[in-house]
Amino acid sequence: MKRTANAVWKGTGKEGKGTLTTQSGVFQEQPYSFRMRFENEDGKMGTNPEELIAAAHAGCFNMALAVQLSNAGFTADELRTEARLHLDMVDGAPTITRINLTLEASVPGIGQEKFMELANGAKANCPVSRVLKAAEITLEASLKS
Repeated sequence: MKRTANAVWKGTGKEGKGTLTTQSGVFQEQPYSFRMRFENEDGKMGTNPEELIAAAHAGCFNMALAVQLSNAGFTADELRTEARLHLDMVDGAPTITRINLTLEASVPGIGQEKFMELANGAKANCPVSRVLKAAEITLEASLKS
């Protein structure tokens, strides 16, 4: 499987602007810029690479956990995951240092121990976690009854 996305940038690093387009068309010339990335505290002016990585990680983790649950004989009513990506300065360069996954799950019939075993397996083995191994990845998981 291969997936593509295209980025176009015009101008300088700080004053320039760009667009992102994905193969699926979900993003069609979605704007991004230095200002949107580093100066917009609430993050509502537009997207940025870190937000997209966080979304990809949350989605990949949920899908990996759903597969593991299914393989163990369980079906989730709902898996709701927030991925909080931390971009910090390391040796003078912006670096993704950690991603905190926070999961709220509703899975009928599963015990806490089995749930955590499968959730930790999904965290360690989803493709996005595997590509982001340089960052610390944590998981806080709660199981609703």
